[in-house]
Amino acid sequence: MRAALSGLTTRGRCLLAAGAAAALCGIALGERDLLRVAVFLVALPLVAAAVVARTRFRLSCSRSLAPSRVPAGQASEVRLALENVSFLPTGLLLLEDEVPYTLGGRPRFTVDRIGPGQERIVRYPVRSDARGRYRIGPLRLRLADPFGLVELTRSFTTVDQLTVVPAVQALPAVRMGGAWESGGESVSRSVAIRGDDDAATREYRNGDDLRKVHWRSTARVGKLMVRREERPWQSRATLLLDTRAGAHRGEGPGSSFEWAVSAVASAGVHAARRGFAIRMITDTGATAGGGDIADEGALLDHLAEVGLSHNPGMEAAAPPLRGTEGLGTLIAVLGLLDAEQAALLASTRSPADVSVAVLVDASGWIGLSPRAQAEAEAAYDAAAGILMRAGWRVLRARHGDTLPRLWPSAGQRPAGGVLGPPAGAGAGAGTRDGAR
Repeated sequence: MRAALSGLTTRGRCLLAAGAAAALCGIALGERDLLRVAVFLVALPLVAAAVVARTRFRLSCSRSLAPSRVPAGQASEVRLALENVSFLPTGLLLLEDEVPYTLGGRPRFTVDRIGPGQERIVRYPVRSDARGRYRIGPLRLRLADPFGLVELTRSFTTVDQLTVVPAVQALPAVRMGGAWESGGESVSRSVAIRGDDDAATREYRNGDDLRKVHWRSTARVGKLMVRREERPWQSRATLLLDTRAGAHRGEGPGSSFEWAVSAVASAGVHAARRGFAIRMITDTGATAGGGDIADEGALLDHLAEVGLSHNPGMEAAAPPLRGTEGLGTLIAVLGLLDAEQAALLASTRSPADVSVAVLVDASGWIGLSPRAQAEAEAAYDAAAGILMRAGWRVLRARHGDTLPRLWPSAGQRPAGGVLGPPAGAGAGAGTRDGAR
């Protein structure tokens, strides 16, 4: 009963106050009729509180999201199913589902009487332009009397999660070198060419089976080396995402960073659907456990939560790029680079791999003075030139561009205004093109 009294609404409290005032006036003036009105005004909210407090019906709630993973900017539908599992009918129910403000205002619904064993279905849409994981729930249930004098809140415990992933754009099929179109055959061939000691061993990692230690390589290298199992016919693509806050411009969904995340997602999904094993690297180092990402869903789930870092440079990305295992085709989506960072990335490229750099001209996402714009263009051209001389294929991404429009240039030699490696750069980069 105490909880019910604490749930008195403003209307109920006003009636109590009016009843108390009427009782005092009736006693002072000796008016019995006024005392009767006072008793009625005080009794009405008290009776309503007693009735609501003694409500003993039981409800079950189930929630479903369709779909539970949705691209940024698209809507998902939440379906709530309320079932009365008691033998008593319910009264008027006020429902409020808790959702983050990013998904919009909290949905509120009024549900009329639900009989024993009956079910009510409530649906509402949610939508977010920002990536992330959002908790939906718990559902709060407000019990109210017919006069609106008392409201009691009950909460369910179940919650669900909506994952908003970056928008993915379909990319056209292009001819790429290395392991992009060879189905991984080039990886197995490189093992045979380089020799067993070099290509079939790697540095020992925590948890490796000691029975796989390759003692001849250990003695030669000076570090504990283990045999790695050769996986022929395995296609591999490595994604590099530049998450440095200083390399991007703009804010929110329209920033250059969000463009870069969407580009990485598009390239990763494009490769995953062709049977490639995906590896993800950022300027903070290897991500997703440092291993291959199982499928496109796992990649999108990871990209849903990736954010800007405060790293000044790309030094942490260099060791994973120089790893002992082949990178396959490297697709790097980069922000603003100075000459030093461009040279660092250029030094990580292996002549046996195809490296594609989507160089985001982040300065175009903000307004610059003519002088500042000229300086930004010069810095961009210098970074692109360093990468091209090292054998990278460089695609320039300006504000308003889409990756599908730029993508066909990733598999061909530069023509016209397309940036790419010079004719003699990158030994082997132009002789290993596979057939589509």
